[in-house]
Amino acid sequence: MLSGTPETLNEWLEHIEACHPSDIELGLDRVRDVAARLELDFSRSKVVTIAGTNGKGSTQTFLDCMLREAGYSTGCYSSPHFLRYNERVRINGAEASDAALCDAFAAVEIARGEIPLTYFEYGTLAALKIFSQQAPQVVLLEVGLGGRLDAVNIVDPQVAVVTSIALDHTDWLGDTRELIGREKAGIFRADTPAVCGDPEPPVTVAQAADQLGARLYQVGDSFTYLEQAQGWHWQGRNLQGESVEFHYLPLPGLPLPNAATALQVLHLLLDAPARSSIESALRNAAMTGRMQRLMLGDTECILDVAHNPQAAQYIAGRLAKSPPIGRLHVLLGMLNDKDVNGVLKALQPVVQCWHFAGLGGPRGQSAAALALRLRVLDPQAHCLTYSDVAEALAGVRQQVAAGDRVLIAGSFFTVSEALAQLELQG
Repeated sequence: MLSGTPETLNEWLEHIEACHPSDIELGLDRVRDVAARLELDFSRSKVVTIAGTNGKGSTQTFLDCMLREAGYSTGCYSSPHFLRYNERVRINGAEASDAALCDAFAAVEIARGEIPLTYFEYGTLAALKIFSQQAPQVVLLEVGLGGRLDAVNIVDPQVAVVTSIALDHTDWLGDTRELIGREKAGIFRADTPAVCGDPEPPVTVAQAADQLGARLYQVGDSFTYLEQAQGWHWQGRNLQGESVEFHYLPLPGLPLPNAATALQVLHLLLDAPARSSIESALRNAAMTGRMQRLMLGDTECILDVAHNPQAAQYIAGRLAKSPPIGRLHVLLGMLNDKDVNGVLKALQPVVQCWHFAGLGGPRGQSAAALALRLRVLDPQAHCLTYSDVAEALAGVRQQVAAGDRVLIAGSFFTVSEALAQLELQG
């Protein structure tokens, strides 16, 4: 470690936060320059890059589980984190150590010289440095924002994935699905498989694949799936173009559409993945903050980072299939640049009691503002407001009764604060 540089992980994180005046600066030139100086080598790994408005994380999780069940070593990069930065970089399911991250940050610091990097770019390069050194057989990279200009796009993937396309981050990606779809399809490469799990993608996805010369595998065309009470069926294609089918697979805890997308990607990476490894992965795949089930005292609690209407509609559909005996309480905290009305409308049919938590920071929305929006939609709605997530959790505990269920949602910030409080409370 160079003299005068940070030593602990927390010191490094404080340092990289101060390296660039903006949280986001899209573009690849600066990252590519630093990556070249780091001499990153991915010749020993297959790379899968995953973009999408919703479903990136669960698609990555399914793939990670399926590959490891099949005996392959994996590296995963994702963001943001909930409780520890180490969550962002995982080798074979284990979080990167403080020491590994500090060494990688030190390497990036030396390589960048006077080149300014954002927090995300710095972290991405550190993750890539770790993967380059450890060379897992498959590296799964989750896009942070968009795709075409996201830092992970400096690495050429063997398979590129777009999970879904919805209106989000419109200030950066465009205000139509067509514009956003083109940005996300920017991870496609010539003569390389590109998998799209959005059942109704904007035309720009197929156009981008055609223009780039990528081989598009579209759900509903190249691969299909059907859910039934006793399991689900999947049909897709391998790299040779041959049809592959699985019947009566176990239903997963995470979203089924993303399991189907992951299964198509798997068949473009491996010659003949065993059914046993697929079934085990489907049963065991779980994520922090995505349909995560915990107990709040004697009450079932579900945590999900859903922060846009599409994700909220999915949760509402899942909850409607198995409603609680009593009331459904939702603890909701959101940022002011999200489609709050769309999320409220999606959840409204299944929620009986609303608990709004204020979020801090320049993007945070107050509980009073959330309550005002709800009262416009439903003047009779039962809602309570709290200054922050900790206070809201305490309020929920006082309100729940036997047979009730709690949903905590609306933002990564909401779920991470709730998890931190629940961890503190044991």
